Amino acid sequence: MKPKPGDDFIQRRSAQNKTVLQYADKTMKRFLNLDHNAYAEGRLPAKSKELLGLVASLVLRCDDCVKYHLMQCFDQGVTDDELAETLSIGLIVGGSITIPHLRRALEFWDNLK
Repeated sequence: MKPKPGDDFIQRRSAQNKTVLQYADKTMKRFLNLDHNAYAEGRLPAKSKELLGLVASLVLRCDDCVKYHLMQCFDQGVTDDELAETLSIGLIVGGSITIPHLRRALEFWDNLK
């Protein structure tokens, strides 16, 4: 069976999370729990929250975070047009320095599809 795009990312992230949890104190565990719950369905749909997370990740130029949110957006059924509008907001807020991250994001999105 051919691996799906992002499988290696998810496996590496999972292994790294196990390592983090081996060292995690109460503060780290609470933060990770807060992060997890912030993206859960609520007054805002989970899809909207993932798009917001994607913009923040693009602006902060965190490629791992961008990949993670792209995968979540894909799973939430985000369309190409919704993605383009979202990334445009990130580009406006973050400026031209986000363009390399934008390129990698769209390349990853194409691979997900």
